Amino acid sequence: IRQHQEIHVVMGNEACDLDSTVSALALAYFLAQTSPAPGAAFVPVLNIPRADFALRTETTFLLRDRGIPAAALIFRDEIDLGGLHHAGLLSLTLVDHHVLPGADAALEEAVVEVLDHRPLERDRGPPCQVTVEPVGSCATLVTERILQGPPGVLDGTTAALLHGTILLDCINLSPAAGKVTPRDVACVALLEERFPELPARDAVFGALQAAKFDVTGLTTEQMLRKDLKVLSSDEVVVAISGVFEDLETFLLRPGLLQDLEAFCQGRGYAGLVAMTVSFNDRHEPTRKLAVFSRQEPLRSTLCQALEEATTPSLLLQPLPSPWPCVAAYAQGNAVATRKKVLPILRAAL
Repeated sequence: IRQHQEIHVVMGNEACDLDSTVSALALAYFLAQTSPAPGAAFVPVLNIPRADFALRTETTFLLRDRGIPAAALIFRDEIDLGGLHHAGLLSLTLVDHHVLPGADAALEEAVVEVLDHRPLERDRGPPCQVTVEPVGSCATLVTERILQGPPGVLDGTTAALLHGTILLDCINLSPAAGKVTPRDVACVALLEERFPELPARDAVFGALQAAKFDVTGLTTEQMLRKDLKVLSSDEVVVAISGVFEDLETFLLRPGLLQDLEAFCQGRGYAGLVAMTVSFNDRHEPTRKLAVFSRQEPLRSTLCQALEEATTPSLLLQPLPSPWPCVAAYAQGNAVATRKKVLPILRAAL
């Protein structure tokens, strides 16, 4: 700010999963290599505090595997985006999301480009460039963008990051998981064609999936924070956590109810929805849901919205729960990911 240097930040969403992280790193690198703009620094920002990075086990694994040290990364608590924007020095590209949370609403004016694979929730007028396409991984859109650019920009490290991310996001390109699209498949094939030294898909996916589901030693609070999204209305804030453990195992964690209460109270959440996911040998997911709130009307509202949803229908079956303030369900529609459940909950709030 003192030197009046323009900063172009490329930033993923607050869950800061592997897709958000790699999309930000790869696109910022591409822009830095190809942008005609003189003077601007291109900075990928991981949208979590550095202290939370250790919870992103698949991301720490892949970056370490590719020789990228954590010390080389910039986290949200290490850059003053508000100050840069106030000084008129910030341009912001959003990857893997296109709506900033309420706390960042002031930064909306700085958004110059969006690259996302969720359904569009709000329009942006020019001059903001918007690419929103229904692919399995935002890294697919970044790969397409890089491959359309000048030859020679894509290097082996970036290719390996994008390749691993698309495979993990699209469950090893398995149609049964309901996430992959032909464009994801095409990008993986193109990366493999250009970089034949990339490791085999099964090996890459297996290693990343194992790292993602490695929750050994994590407290309940860390498990809930590991893959966390937050929804808010004028009245309430509700957390939605992806939990990488079977629901029955999760509900049997010692002290779970006290942990859920402490987690929500400490962050001002009126309730919490946990979507647990586990996979069988054929990469087919099993999803289950737990809805926690001490406020019975809110819990009923969330449960009713989930039970009665039609776009998509979740095909919920009630499961036994150890506590009245926690409702539990098996989700018959296993291809309905958390991304598809979020709009149902948002509408209910």
